Amino acid sequence: MSGNEKEIHAGHSEPASFAFDAESEAAIAVILKKYPTGRQASAVLALLDLAQRQMKRATGSAWLPRIAMDAVAARLGMPPIRVYEVATFYFMFNTKPVGKWHLQVCTTTPCWLRGSDEVVATCKRATGIEHFGETSADGLFTMTEVECLGACVNAPILQVNDDFYEDMDAASTERLLAALRHDTPPPPGSMIGRQASAPEGGPMTLTTLAQPSAGE
Repeated sequence: MSGNEKEIHAGHSEPASFAFDAESEAAIAVILKKYPTGRQASAVLALLDLAQRQMKRATGSAWLPRIAMDAVAARLGMPPIRVYEVATFYFMFNTKPVGKWHLQVCTTTPCWLRGSDEVVATCKRATGIEHFGETSADGLFTMTEVECLGACVNAPILQVNDDFYEDMDAASTERLLAALRHDTPPPPGSMIGRQASAPEGGPMTLTTLAQPSAGE
């Protein structure tokens, strides 16, 4: 068994079977039309994402069992190991079950400088999770440390499932986790009301339209 396969098999039970459902099949038909014959392997990221989302619909946990990766490999005519390599390289793919709410905490330098340590500590305290990669005892939360999420201007960032929560601190993290426990996630975006990536308090430039001078 390869190192990748050992990682995929570690610490959880695999489902006995996996087949793409009607929703996934409809999406696959559209995706594969984008690639010429013989180049279907280029769709591996898209199909892995579909498989993971299907697992979320079916089980409540967004993850990729090995048998789902094998289904992707068969559909694209790829050796399974090539699919395993992709799935274990990218942070967005989970090779073991995760909680209903996947807390993906960015701790890269911009977020760290803006207080990501507070976000991490609050997540641990509020969920009972002790280390990255763990799932809370109630199964609601999994916390993962991730690399830069590309929203540094509004750091610190806490990604929950697909949504970015920005400008986080200990208090806003605690409020967010409480809302998630009650299945009432707030709208994603800045937690301090920032407009996109404008300064706090709103835009300070280009706020008025210059009037043309006489004769123009």
